[in-house]
Amino acid sequence: MTDHATTPEPAAKEKVDTSVPASARIWNYWLGGKDNYPVDEAAGDAYAGAFPGIVTIARGSRAFLRRSIRHLVEVEGVRQFLDVGTGLPTADNTHQVAQRSAPDARIVYVDNDPMVLAHARALLYSSAEGATAYVDASLYDPENILEAAARTLDLTRPTALILSGILGHVADYDEARSIVQHLMSGLPSGSYLSINEGSRGTDPDYERAQDAYNETGAVPYFLRPVDQITGYFDGLDLIDPGVVSVPLWRPDGTEETEPKPIGQHGGLGRKP
Repeated sequence: MTDHATTPEPAAKEKVDTSVPASARIWNYWLGGKDNYPVDEAAGDAYAGAFPGIVTIARGSRAFLRRSIRHLVEVEGVRQFLDVGTGLPTADNTHQVAQRSAPDARIVYVDNDPMVLAHARALLYSSAEGATAYVDASLYDPENILEAAARTLDLTRPTALILSGILGHVADYDEARSIVQHLMSGLPSGSYLSINEGSRGTDPDYERAQDAYNETGAVPYFLRPVDQITGYFDGLDLIDPGVVSVPLWRPDGTEETEPKPIGQHGGLGRKP
């Protein structure tokens, strides 16, 4: 790969606090990444000790992301991606999966975690034909996200909005839905929404572990009922099989085990 960054190198001015565990770094640890600190590993190990299935959930979410991006590129013909709340880079990031099938794909990543910002250069490597950019912006400022994304993406053309494991950090469900609607309103007909989030109603052990984690003082993540996750797709045409537990969304036989439901649901919808 050649470095075809389409944004200037970000200046990581905000100090990374290594004394407090961060959700992006813990998630990276569960995925087998190395961009974390002992405090994150300790928190991740404690969570996994109470609920070992969290590693399966993290990896199931990542596998869903891979399959949905491949579907968008290879079946739907999408060549533009807006990945909001991208987290730390690890294996098979959005641009890697998309450009493997379509080297001309253009990707904009959005996050405002200072450690993600510090690793932004790792996200900016693109194929020579395509482009990859990073935007330091908050999920709570969708207008700014769209304005910044338009510097790299042509938002008059179909674009896939990816929200993977980020909406659960928004405590108020109506606010989370409003953010989704605002972002999708800035994308044209023929665009897509890809969401996968922690869910309630499938795994009580996961729910107890997450509720306990939220009470520790760490940045909370709120599991939501499947009907609320489905509600994010209101006004869109859901791609078959709809919103399901992520291992059951178009399994392709590449996973090591037989797909089984987990407490992580997702889907893909098209804007009419």
